[in-house]
Amino acid sequence: MKIVLLGPPGAGKGTQAKSISNKYSIPHISTGDIFRKNISENTSLGIEAKSYMDKGQLVPDEVTINMVKDRLSQDDCKEGYLLDGFPRTVAQAEALDSFLKERNEELDTALAIEVPNEFILERMTGRRVCPSCGASYHIKFNPPADSKKCDLCGTEVIQRKDDTEETVKERLEVYGRETQPLIDYYADKNKLSTVDGTKAIIEVFRGICEILENKK
Repeated sequence: MKIVLLGPPGAGKGTQAKSISNKYSIPHISTGDIFRKNISENTSLGIEAKSYMDKGQLVPDEVTINMVKDRLSQDDCKEGYLLDGFPRTVAQAEALDSFLKERNEELDTALAIEVPNEFILERMTGRRVCPSCGASYHIKFNPPADSKKCDLCGTEVIQRKDDTEETVKERLEVYGRETQPLIDYYADKNKLSTVDGTKAIIEVFRGICEILENKK
């Protein structure tokens, strides 16, 4: 299975990606992991990417695409893979299609986990974490016994900067602006599949499995 995973921040992509990877025995490939690996190993692509990052500049598409191509050419990807965080643009999607065409392969599906913005706002702004032991809570769905203290170690729980309403709204706006053209691109190619991400985790995964089984 060759899958591109799409979904807004807070949609539960990480949880579902892990489950998909385990069930179908395919690697979960995130661009973040690819970047970190290339930079830590001082590969030529990693050095080039770091040169842009050190200047506070965006890494050009060409460098990102080459990193992904290199990763997808490795032995553990022979039976498929789950791409998370790539492609981010139509240009990257076209490059992925060209790469697959050269290898006489094709993408099975672009799987979008759909969650309304208001649902994500409630889910993310309500999150609280313990800065000491890392335990996580939600003020509505999974609150600590004492509203302000961690059940495990008693440290006062906090809201991460990434989870403030202003930050979440900004991230959702960027996601919508950048990803809608990508969703349209895959829809036009009849490669888009969608699943309702507002359901319970196990139900979302069941829906994903039904989609993927039909792609075999």
